[in-house]
Amino acid sequence: MGLVDSHCHLPLVVDDSSGTDGVVERALVNGVEHMLCVSVDLETFPGVLATAKKHPSVSASVGVHPNKDTGCREPEIDELLQLGTTDSVVAIGETGLDYYRNEEGPKIQKERLIRHIEAAKELSKPLIIHCREAAKDLIDVLREERADQVGGVMHCFVEDWETAQAALDLGFLISFSGIVTFKNALQLKEIAKKIPLEKILVETDSPWLAPIPYRGKQNEPAYVKNTAEYICALRDENFNDFSAATTDNFFRLFVNAKRQSKPNQQISR
Repeated sequence: MGLVDSHCHLPLVVDDSSGTDGVVERALVNGVEHMLCVSVDLETFPGVLATAKKHPSVSASVGVHPNKDTGCREPEIDELLQLGTTDSVVAIGETGLDYYRNEEGPKIQKERLIRHIEAAKELSKPLIIHCREAAKDLIDVLREERADQVGGVMHCFVEDWETAQAALDLGFLISFSGIVTFKNALQLKEIAKKIPLEKILVETDSPWLAPIPYRGKQNEPAYVKNTAEYICALRDENFNDFSAATTDNFFRLFVNAKRQSKPNQQISR
């Protein structure tokens, strides 16, 4: 059973020798059967979409990151709806709230998030949610705008258990990146132990946040295996069972993602 990298930015992973093709191939060789290539703005969305269309093991999202400044094209609902119906697009986002880097202010970020939620509901596609130092406001918006109608994923989760529980109650899955392997991520490790198996995803958020033992280097989807192995050790779970569960979780949430195969072989550790 293969793993899924539920959140990566393939066009940003630099590989001077073989380009994105090589990055995807290394992931496949390392037991990663699918990758979700996530949009952060509309200007670079064509590259995200082209990557998904070229590689059957890659799907795409469309959206604008909460920290994109006013120099980027603002996502209007009509455009999100148009692009969101494109073949290979399985989700709306990355969207959310980020008050750590808050150049635009909460009001603009919330308005942008609400437009994404409206588009997701109209398209019946899940949301990819980014949250940093804005948990209360984010959960409030998700509740008020009835984001539970489509659900989604709290990507690269770094918040507290109360936030995780609130997101789970709204039908969202919790995705862990390489941060969970970092020595000082003590609270996150405890949360990773508590999340029900049927609610967990794993990701790289590559090219950033490479897990141990690659911390400090460029991240890539092949390394999602290291994060999965680490969480298995935390939870005292069988690696192949965990891989099967998180992969099934992904395809159950992102119903438009095309699963190319369902390997019978086990992933070697």
